[in-house]
Amino acid sequence: QVRLVESGGGLVQAGGSLRLSCEVSGLTFSLLDMGWFRQAPGKEREYVAGISWSESTSYGYPVKGRLSISRDNTKNTVHLQIDNLSPEDTAVYYCAGKLSRVLSTVANDYDYWGQGTQVTVSS
Repeated sequence: QVRLVESGGGLVQAGGSLRLSCEVSGLTFSLLDMGWFRQAPGKEREYVAGISWSESTSYGYPVKGRLSISRDNTKNTVHLQIDNLSPEDTAVYYCAGKLSRVLSTVANDYDYWGQGTQVTVSS
């Protein structure tokens, strides 16, 4: 059974930081490209960051410069560190995975999804 389980969300004040994690089971994690997406109320899901099986990384425009994605293949886990949070970062953050081909920023290219973790930033 494939599972992607996010953790680390919560309520944080503006200017603070969060570290989100996503643990993957039921798949060969080292063969996966992993991505993070977010969806705010009333808005479309948008790309936040991605990391390939070979640890190439890419970042979405709205958050570029404020975050870092990393992976730990020994723990089947991908992490997302977000710094200098603002209320505009409030959203549900989703972890996604796909078999490695080309690192993609498109949600429909990802085959596996977690349930999401809520991040709320207060002003």
